[in-house]
This record gives sequence, C-alpha cells and structure tokens, in this order.
Amino acid sequence: MVDSLVNLGWNRDVAFFVASLLGAVVLASFGLVWIIFAIWLERKLAGRIQDRIGPNRAGPYGLFQTFADLFKLITKEDITPAGADRHIYNIAPIMVVASIVLIFAVIPFSATWVGADLNIGVLYFIAVGSLATLAIMLAGWGSNNKYALLGAFRVIAALISYEVPMILSVAVPVLLAGTMSMQGIVHGQSIAYIFVAPVSAFIFFVSQLAEAGRSPFDLIEAESEIIAGYNIEYSGMKFGMFMASEFIHAFVISLLTVILFLGGWQFLGAGHPGSELFGFIVVMGKAMLVYFVVILIRSTTPRIRIDHMMAFNWKFLVPLALVNLIVVAFCARIFVPDYAAAQAVADGGGLGGFLAGMFGVGFIAELPRAALCLVANIGLWVVASRLLRQYSDQERDRVRQLIQERRDQRGQTAPAAAGR
Repeated sequence: MVDSLVNLGWNRDVAFFVASLLGAVVLASFGLVWIIFAIWLERKLAGRIQDRIGPNRAGPYGLFQTFADLFKLITKEDITPAGADRHIYNIAPIMVVASIVLIFAVIPFSATWVGADLNIGVLYFIAVGSLATLAIMLAGWGSNNKYALLGAFRVIAALISYEVPMILSVAVPVLLAGTMSMQGIVHGQSIAYIFVAPVSAFIFFVSQLAEAGRSPFDLIEAESEIIAGYNIEYSGMKFGMFMASEFIHAFVISLLTVILFLGGWQFLGAGHPGSELFGFIVVMGKAMLVYFVVILIRSTTPRIRIDHMMAFNWKFLVPLALVNLIVVAFCARIFVPDYAAAQAVADGGGLGGFLAGMFGVGFIAELPRAALCLVANIGLWVVASRLLRQYSDQERDRVRQLIQERRDQRGQTAPAAAGR
C-alpha cells in the first residue's frame, strides 16, 4: 500500500504513516467486530455442550442476541458511585479493552498481512497484555468499594503469578526460532513447535487461560465469594467493556497459540506469493479449533479454589516451565540444523525428496533437533505427571485425615452434651 501511495505522488513518510494508521484501524475493528460473532458462538456451543438450547430468541438461531444485549447495555443508566475517582474509574474499562485489542497489531494473519512486523513482537504482546493488570487495579481502586478492591488484589496476585510460567514458555519458541519477531517465529516452524516442545505449548495455553480469567481459573469474577469482583460498581456500557475484553482475550489466546506453536499460516504452500488469503484462512481455521477447546474447557470444568490455583502455578507450572526451558536449550545446542546437508538429502530423492517436496527442506534440517526435543519433553511430562499425582494423593490423604479428625471431635462432644 505504501508503494501505491508513493506512485500517486505521496511523500513516502506520509504514505507510511497513513498506511500504518489504516492498518491499525482495520486490525482494531476486526477484533471489535469479531467479538459480536464470538459471543454468540460461545453461548451457542456452551448450550449444546451443557444440553441447553442457548440463544434462540433474537433472530434466526439467536444470531442477533449479541446486538440485543449490546442495545440493553447502551440504554442502561451509567452510574458513578459516590466517592469514586472519576478519571481512574472511567479510564479502567478503556484500558482493559485496549490492552487486548493492541495485541492484534503484531499477529501475522499471513506471510504479508501483519499490522507491524516488530523485531520484538513477543516482548510487545507481553508488555501490552500486562496493561490489563494495571487496569484491573485502577478499576478496584477507583470504585471506592472495599469488595472491588479486595477482588482486584486477588486478581492481580493471580495474573502476576501466571505471567511467570507464560514468559518461560514463550522463551522456548523464541529460542528455537532465534528471533522475537512473530513473523520470524512462524517462518522458523518448518515443524510446528507443538510437536517439538508440547510441554511449552501446554504451559502457555494454561497460563493464558488464567490470564484471561477463563474457567477453571475464573476467580476474576467469583460472584459467589466477593459478589462480582473488581467490576462490582460498574454498570451499562462500562460493565459491557469488561465482559467484551474477556471474549476478545479468549480468541487472542487462540491466535497466539497458533502463531507460537501451531505454525501460524504455514500449511501446504500458504506462504507462497499471492496466497495471503489462503494463509489468513489457515490461521483462522487453526484459531477456531483452539477456540473450541477454550469453550469446551469453560463449559465442562468447575472453578478451583484460589489457594489451589496459586499452588498449581508455583509448585507445578513454574518449575516445569523452567526445567523445560533448560532441557530445550540443551537439545537445541546439541543439534544445530544443517540446511546444506538437508538440501543434499532432498536432492538425493527417495523419502528425503518426498518430505522436502511436501514440507520443505527446513523440515529435514529441523527433524533431528525436533525429535530429540520431543523425546525430552515426553520424558519430562511423565516425571512431572508422576510428581503431580503423588502430590494430589498426599493432599487427598490430608483432607481425609482432617475430615476424620472433625468427625472424631464431634463424636466426643456429643456424649458430653447428652450427659449435661
């Protein structure tokens, strides 16, 4: 687009600014428009999974239910609580939505369809995503409500905790690709990293579920414990912005998982010139599959306790992510891809030529390292699973012992009470 504007007589700097601004608007609009469909899809699928009908009143198959809910939120009264810090109170929902929408800027939807191909794209999405933590703190503090502040404290503790394993898991594709560029990571996946480091993919996915407040980590709401959490004082469209950010974040989880671990837009020639639309379809198709898993988990798993949530992070995910990073770094150091030898194997025909024709020469070059990392990851997962099972058995025995002690105490106090 920049070259087209320059050919029309525009200054190159002005053309670059206009193209970047237009790209940012398109990407932001895509995220905001997508949420309309995502909300309907999630409610409909959740209804089917839970043996319910789901939305079916507004329009055919309930397609207009999201518009009806949006109209309801817009027409509701916007109440600002007495004593609230108006500036902080009003800016918090905007920051929450912006922190998620801005991530779309670095997500490559094809070989050329990307808002900004930053060489620090991974660092960008981590930094921008962390703004949601600040926004939640502002929402709890600015509301001038003790329950909102208490809910914000709990959410922030969880979000900051789960950022640690998330960053450690993201370091694995950065290490394997040798770049922090999102586009570079996609190019480096001759073999999708989920087959090279499945433990990292699992840790990243679980950490992102916790960051987004999705079940079973939906303690951000916890309406049965502290009413509605940090957004208890919000109403109308401001409350709707918090809810919308959750649905947008759920789809961003899917997109980031696709880009970092599922090969992005790479699929049977999707990276060839002129195949941008096909690459976009590949990314969206993979993202929809991951999004379905997110919906399935939310619809079938119960909420866990806050102490279990924190213990699972610090006692399992963080050590596992750290050990996995060390193991992958060691494997990557042992086997450095030799593209010259891979090209020779491909030129020799046979199975090597067939694999090179199907998946490219990079597949053959990356295969030894990928196999070693995969075997190491499987071994690491077996050991971690055994340790987790041992810990769960100990916790179960402790709870049973505690229940038995309470029963014994009740049995001892009952005769004494009867004697009196």
